[in-house]
Amino acid sequence: MLREKTKVVKIGNRAIGGSNPIAIQSMTNTRTQDAAATVAQIKRLEQAGCEIVRCTVPDMEAAKALAQIKKEISIPLVADIHFDYKMALAAMEYGADKIRINPGNIGSKERVFEVVKEAKNRNIPIRVGVNSGSLEKNLVEKYHGVTAEGIVESALDKVHLIEDMGYDNLVISIKSSDVMMCIKAHELLAPKTIYPLHVGITESGTVQSGNIKSAVGLGAILYQGIGNTIRVSLTGDPVEEIKSAKLILKSLGLRTGGIELVSCPTCGRTRIDLIGLASKVEEMIADFDLDIKVAVMGCVVNGPGEAKEADIGIAGGVGEGLLIKKGEVIRKVPEEELLETLRQELLHWNERQG
Repeated sequence: MLREKTKVVKIGNRAIGGSNPIAIQSMTNTRTQDAAATVAQIKRLEQAGCEIVRCTVPDMEAAKALAQIKKEISIPLVADIHFDYKMALAAMEYGADKIRINPGNIGSKERVFEVVKEAKNRNIPIRVGVNSGSLEKNLVEKYHGVTAEGIVESALDKVHLIEDMGYDNLVISIKSSDVMMCIKAHELLAPKTIYPLHVGITESGTVQSGNIKSAVGLGAILYQGIGNTIRVSLTGDPVEEIKSAKLILKSLGLRTGGIELVSCPTCGRTRIDLIGLASKVEEMIADFDLDIKVAVMGCVVNGPGEAKEADIGIAGGVGEGLLIKKGEVIRKVPEEELLETLRQELLHWNERQG
């Protein structure tokens, strides 16, 4: 596992890299200057399972707001900086636990040095971020276009620049909206660096298309043992990013805990509103802190068999359904009582666990 060979970096109260679990990250889409709105969103993200959060810092008002935001949240706060190195300095002054910069877009080496010096004084990690969309002209020319090789060279150039300034408390992020390019870039970069990698498919799209691109891209990268923090970038409520990230990690066996839902795709045998029922079950189980598998099946023909690996499940019939535990039919219940029956079983399960 390449991720376990990376150095450990401390971001506020959380350590990443080495043998630490992969951390789930998101970014607020409120105006950072509105501290109350930003705090409210971060608390929703925390509740969903977010472990590191990033806020944009476009001006001094936003930088100053970080101080208030940090007081009211419990997860590390990362400042996202573009173009103005003074915002990086201010963000650190007002409490950022990490700063994200692209050294290529904040000006001269002297300005980069000022940021590095302040980060070193405060022992604040720097995330060196490079996106395919901002690749330097000379690298585009060298590789005859935007390529994975160019992205990697750009990132390593910037890392070496900061190392030469005497600082190595770093995290690297290389992103592209091109899934295959992103996968290849991580495959090239991971063996060449000891720094933790933050991975994601940038500008991946809406909740539907973005989830598919992120699952494919992040799945391929994480499966190879690459990546220490992740973000699923979606156009929508950032809470959806956390839900998706958790499912990706669980699907790869990289995270446990929480109820895993399995449900059948329906067919002509289905005689209940399985789609509606599965959605209600998915919403309901979010309130339970249980490490079990729950199945929602559409018919009594396959229900017990297909749900036998689940701890508990329900299967529809004609106006009724079955309650199933470990593949064994427990009892029949009317269709309209299936959801509540399952909820009561989960409550009892929770009590036994407690």
